[in-house]
Amino acid sequence: MMTFYRRNLPHWHPHEQDIFITWRLKGSLPAHLRGIASKDLPGERFLDLDRALDRAHAGPLWLRRPGVAECVVAALRKMRDKQLIDVHAYAVMANHVHVLMTPISPLAEITRLVKGTTARQANLLLGFTGSYFWQDESFDHWVRNPAEWQKIRIYIERNPVVAGLVSRPEDWPWSSASRPLK
Repeated sequence: MMTFYRRNLPHWHPHEQDIFITWRLKGSLPAHLRGIASKDLPGERFLDLDRALDRAHAGPLWLRRPGVAECVVAALRKMRDKQLIDVHAYAVMANHVHVLMTPISPLAEITRLVKGTTARQANLLLGFTGSYFWQDESFDHWVRNPAEWQKIRIYIERNPVVAGLVSRPEDWPWSSASRPLK
């Protein structure tokens, strides 16, 4: 069984297949990168945008606040405890989140619950009301084989190192490298 829908990006979700998903804060993509059509492969475009998010020193960086980052980790844990997902790797960055998971419920439901819960909690912590917190659409990629799964897990857990936030993956407090959900 496979779910498919299209917004700005196509979204293919095979039933209970591992998914790599990234979502970002509303307005976090630098203006010069928004809406640029790319002839690159989607994976290359993703890497370019992810590097730009990692280097960001302006724009919304609310996830670097410990209480806000903790909301995201707690939401992932809650989804796991409710047996809606199995989380294999995650990293909460300053303005985006990466997760490698096996969705047990439909991915659209999972992202709606995680993003809705965390947006409400974060807006309360930040003193915002009625503000959009997350960008509407997420990037997702279904994992096709064990080698790709391992590559993605390493990518996620090394993301704080590549972004220059820590020197070792296990030093980043909002990541599966230091705090596995299992």
